[in-house]
Amino acid sequence: MAHDSAAVYLRSIKEPETFWAQAAEDLHWERKWQRVLDDTHKPLYRWFTGGLFNTCYNALDRHIENGRGEQAALIYDSPVTGTFKTYTYRELRGEVACFAGALKRQGIDRSDRVIIYMPMVPETVIAMLACARIGAVHSVVFGGFAANELAKRINDAEPKLVVSTSCGIEPGKVVHYKPLLDEAINIATTKPARCIILQRPQAHATMIKGRDIDWHDALEDAQPADCVPVASTDPLYILYTSGSTGFPKGVVRDNGGHAVALKWSMKHVYGMEPGDVYWAASDVGWVVGHSYIVYGPLLHGCTTILYEGKPVGTPDPGAFWRVCSQHDVRVLFTAPTAFRAIKREDPQGDYIKKYDLSGFRALFLAGERCDPDTLQWAEQRLGVPVIDHWWQTETGWAIAANCLGIERLPVKPGSATRPVPGYKVQVLDEAGHTVANNKIGSIAIKLPLPPGSLTTMWKNDQGYKKYYLDPYPGYYLTGDAGYMDEDGYLWIMSRTDDIINVAGHRLSTGAIEEVLASHPDVAECAVIGAADELKGQLPVGLIVLKAGVDRPHADIVADVVRNVRETVGPVAAFKQAVVVKRLPKTRSGKILRGTMKRIADAAEYQIPPTIDDPAILDEITEALGQLGYGRHER
Repeated sequence: MAHDSAAVYLRSIKEPETFWAQAAEDLHWERKWQRVLDDTHKPLYRWFTGGLFNTCYNALDRHIENGRGEQAALIYDSPVTGTFKTYTYRELRGEVACFAGALKRQGIDRSDRVIIYMPMVPETVIAMLACARIGAVHSVVFGGFAANELAKRINDAEPKLVVSTSCGIEPGKVVHYKPLLDEAINIATTKPARCIILQRPQAHATMIKGRDIDWHDALEDAQPADCVPVASTDPLYILYTSGSTGFPKGVVRDNGGHAVALKWSMKHVYGMEPGDVYWAASDVGWVVGHSYIVYGPLLHGCTTILYEGKPVGTPDPGAFWRVCSQHDVRVLFTAPTAFRAIKREDPQGDYIKKYDLSGFRALFLAGERCDPDTLQWAEQRLGVPVIDHWWQTETGWAIAANCLGIERLPVKPGSATRPVPGYKVQVLDEAGHTVANNKIGSIAIKLPLPPGSLTTMWKNDQGYKKYYLDPYPGYYLTGDAGYMDEDGYLWIMSRTDDIINVAGHRLSTGAIEEVLASHPDVAECAVIGAADELKGQLPVGLIVLKAGVDRPHADIVADVVRNVRETVGPVAAFKQAVVVKRLPKTRSGKILRGTMKRIADAAEYQIPPTIDDPAILDEITEALGQLGYGRHER
């Protein structure tokens, strides 16, 4: 036991300025801050005002100067192309400094925006760090995003330059990025002056003369650029998250507070030490990729893995274990949906036994609530702590977790454990009052948010206040629903939109999903609240079975209906479920419950731009139709 977690947490809440100032001492500051916490313009708080800082220097140069230059910084592992490459800290710094020089030669300066529309290749990381090096603001857009969604982000960020590539690689197919980029720029009202394009061998992109520059040509004769100190409160990046209004919301992350929080989290949340190998099996287009593929591990002096592949199918359900064994991974962080896919294809964990995982210490899951069955399956087969933790694009790092670097607490499957130091989490009723233990309410965080969280929305302070701060004055509204138990453990049950009202009874779809997921034949599931004339809403289950299950579907449905009645009670009125081949998800693994609900209610819906495969929605429509739901106009 390193520390008493309750004491560490209490100190972070009672003495936040002392707590975070101490954490900030682990980084290099060109000029120290004048105020740790600036509440001059609350509820828009700022951390480390007056300080001068460079994130790239702290992620790369600082380690080279401290003797880590020959340590591996980045391992690129691409089973879809058969490519493996390792960059030491010195080599990565060299690549970043040269590309930063190339950006400067194209007129990119401090505070200019650069959109990065790239797949999981080293050049993506290089471009991000190069922007940070010269004080430019990067905005990574998930590679392969539809042209109209990319155009919205171009219009909002107003980039001077876009960094992109000819293609991305998916198992069995090539996704051509350049035509999507060209169409997006054609649609956009704001036109970037230049595009730097990485030509990959799997596809050659047609270049537009006068605008497009080949990556290698851009680097030719480029002079390495030095780090440019920026204000601690200056933006490091903008990351867009889809808004309920149909317009993307640009989450703004600062430089100083972001670095302080992420470096602190690597040691205290994940239990990592400099030199350890850390792998976040996500994508740089998502917040996990920003925080824990790129910035967190490098700020802490770890080796990070950039993986261009899938949990299954590249080539088999042992893909993750091959990576962990080959690169001596200490901690893996991925989404529960990845593990449900692995569990579905390898229910007995036979592929795990093929690899030496003796150095593997812990598995962290986030992105969607992890059902207890999946967590326990992983625990039993891996024999290491499996930690379900909870955070959001907006917060940038964990709100609740079992902090292995402070004190390993008992696991309660289904709970994200306790709030992380810095986050004063409360469960509120509709009037903004704290609810009793074990009662579901809206989860909110008392202001100020700790360092690393969003400071505002890009060019939209009023929107930030409206969406997040105004609903409960003095709090940040997470949009999630759940409860706190008598031990202070936090249970995230669903989005507030997924709390359904059945004949006046408020029920969490997450609680019903938990029961469905515990069935031995079920690989994953989703529960939605479908409109009902008599009871207001009724829960409907969609079930994906494990590989090899050949029992009649009607028998399995009867089982889960009975299990819900026995576990949740008759009040749930759960009587309908249907077996489907797969569930619609975003590319980051979130199940699209809201879209399925609109299909069930025969309401109009837009195909979400983040959806992994739009064809799945036709399958869902057909399945819900079997239960008497749907038939809609898109």
